[in-house]
Amino acid sequence: MLVAIDGPAGSGKTTLATRLEADYKLTATVQVVHMDDLYNGWEQALSQDLTAKLSDIVHAHKSGKDFYLAKFNWATMEFGEEQLVPASEILILEGVGAAQKIVRDAGAKTYWIETSEEIGLERVLDRDGHHLRDLMLKWQSYQDAYFKMDKTAENCDVKLTS
Repeated sequence: MLVAIDGPAGSGKTTLATRLEADYKLTATVQVVHMDDLYNGWEQALSQDLTAKLSDIVHAHKSGKDFYLAKFNWATMEFGEEQLVPASEILILEGVGAAQKIVRDAGAKTYWIETSEEIGLERVLDRDGHHLRDLMLKWQSYQDAYFKMDKTAENCDVKLTS
């Protein structure tokens, strides 16, 4: 099973992923991939590179194969060494861009979590630090343009509000 949880920053995607992971682990093997680990910095995060990575991940999962991820280090602004992600019965993708078209087309069960820009911004700043305010304001415009282009919210199976 493939699950994707998407929505604007600060909407509660990681919280939902954690809850679903705990529930699914009662009866199956589960892996969670966070989009924050796949982004190439702030400005190149929602690019064709992300789509290509997701395509590789989805293909490996659907084939029942392990795959490797080089996680992005936000302190050094570069990717680290590749790490093995073992094959699992359930793969949860969570983060902005997780439920993009290529993932939906692969048959993922998709969740969209909506929240207001103001609430999302405050949650992120409370979690990650108020020094990120200017970057997060730019990010909100990036994610909004991305969601509009991809039509993510309109195409998700389950819609939630936080």
